[in-house]
Amino acid sequence: MSFHVVIPARHASTRLPGKPLLEIAGRPMIWHVCQRALESGAARVVVATDDPRIAEAVGDFQVEACLTAAEHQSGTDRIAEVARILGWGDDEVVVNLQGDEPLMPPALLERVARVLAEHPQAAMATLGVPLQAEEVFDSNAVKLVTDREGMALYFSRAPIPWKRGTFESGTADGAGMYRHLGLYAYRVGFLHRYVGWPPAPIEEQECLEQLRVLWQGERIAVGIVDQAPPAGVDTEADYRRVQAHFSR
Repeated sequence: MSFHVVIPARHASTRLPGKPLLEIAGRPMIWHVCQRALESGAARVVVATDDPRIAEAVGDFQVEACLTAAEHQSGTDRIAEVARILGWGDDEVVVNLQGDEPLMPPALLERVARVLAEHPQAAMATLGVPLQAEEVFDSNAVKLVTDREGMALYFSRAPIPWKRGTFESGTADGAGMYRHLGLYAYRVGFLHRYVGWPPAPIEEQECLEQLRVLWQGERIAVGIVDQAPPAGVDTEADYRRVQAHFSR
């Protein structure tokens, strides 16, 4: 099975400016992310960025850099531009690995690509993990529900499915529920369609980009894994946590 990994990386992070170039164990963060992608068995690894400083740094990492437009609203839009610039075919599979995920297990990148390859009726694929009790009412833990074929029915920040009687009695434990992991694989032809769609009403209500896909009638295949990957780097505290991990 062949797939590409594209790593969207912006220098202008609001909470942690210059994040991709922050040093971790003597290397910039984006180097560690590229290593995870290379370890996944991807046929091609490309860093998609709008900043020449990141593109220059990537030149030493045995991966490609692709300069993209600065005005993209999401990493998905940036990946679609990369696919167009590099001339990838509509049936090729691309995995989206965020540039602040230096601890992403490479096996999960291969897994999400394989889920898509095994579901030709799907336009994209993602992963889920069993929900923990403390996450049931946490709006930052996005829940998902699938059909019997493993296709997504809905994603929500609210507890779904609502276990009647259990939640009302205060005994919710999350058993049989799943949390969404924000790791995606796409077919290139789908990416070209996606960038032409306006935001969907349910997407704007939930602030969940993947709902635009379901709103348009496209299908999302979901693979369930046993354990969530370590969190990425969004804040200074996250950065210190990752530094400590690599120092060990």
